[in-house]
Amino acid sequence: MPDHSSFSKNRHGRFRQSDILRHLFETVVERCLVQGLVGAEGFAVDASLIAADANKQRSVSGAEWSAQEAKENAGRSVQEYLAVLDDAAFGAASPVTPKFVSPSDPAAQWTGAHKGHAFFAYATNYLIDTDHGVILDVEATRAIRQAEVGASRTMIDRTENRFGLKPGYLVADSAYGSADNLAWLVKEKEIAPHIPVFDKSNRTDGTFSRANFNWDGEGDRYICPAGKELVQFRRTYATPRSGITSEGTRLYRASKKDCDACELKQRCCPNAVARKVPRDLNEDARDVARAIAGTPDYERSRHRRKKVEMLFAHLKRILRMARLRLRGPCGARDESLLAATAQNLRRLAKLRPSRLPAAMTA
Repeated sequence: MPDHSSFSKNRHGRFRQSDILRHLFETVVERCLVQGLVGAEGFAVDASLIAADANKQRSVSGAEWSAQEAKENAGRSVQEYLAVLDDAAFGAASPVTPKFVSPSDPAAQWTGAHKGHAFFAYATNYLIDTDHGVILDVEATRAIRQAEVGASRTMIDRTENRFGLKPGYLVADSAYGSADNLAWLVKEKEIAPHIPVFDKSNRTDGTFSRANFNWDGEGDRYICPAGKELVQFRRTYATPRSGITSEGTRLYRASKKDCDACELKQRCCPNAVARKVPRDLNEDARDVARAIAGTPDYERSRHRRKKVEMLFAHLKRILRMARLRLRGPCGARDESLLAATAQNLRRLAKLRPSRLPAAMTA
């Protein structure tokens, strides 16, 4: 009989180097494809938080923790984190210093996203087919929005390269509705975004929001509720200017003369000389998402998105994966791959049960 340590050593050694768990997961997905359980009409993507095996009582302040000092007596999970520190999924997605860091598992993110007690967590990301809820790809990341959005792109590209599947539309929540992500879907991948636009331009003080201004693409201008135009430049410069701000927007300004004589000034810009409206460089992609949001297909796809939430509920309540048992980025990936493989096998057995030979049923 092999010693019990042989299993853990093989898991952290040759099994990981061979990427056998990823191969196992993709083999099950191929079986689902053969059985006709996967279409390319629409995919859904979402992320769910899984508690990490890290204790708040033994954590340190993010400002006090140093990756360079951790190298001296680094354990396996710390070494794994340092090896992938430049990956967007675990370190490079956001330059923000976390409030707390767990020395035993620094890749785990301190988060209070559940609006309750904060905890250390990873995010498991699913890309599923909306027909039968088959998981097409899975990726473990830190529990931050930038890493989750980056994981969705990775999974879409990997599914297309590995299986030749590209959806007609993608369903997701507003966390994936940033201008950059919508532009990537619309312009680069030519995928219809069935995603609510992540937009903070709506005002709550009773004044006009950006939605009250009509965009004129041919004239490169906005038209205000009073019928006046807002443009970028009102004179010609000897050296042409891009007009792009550091936030990646273009500012369209109204004339002070028009605003001074306007009866709607108190509802538009009561505290400013003239109204200005910012427009994102990828606002055209956001307009595509807004146009789709008013269609019957959008309503149907939003209902189908619930399948990915049901998979997360099954993951935590039935498979009991509410807390990770392994530490480090590789441990989170391994557990996510194994859990997704088990869920796909369950789906395959339920929808395409193997038939017993006639001799056995007689």
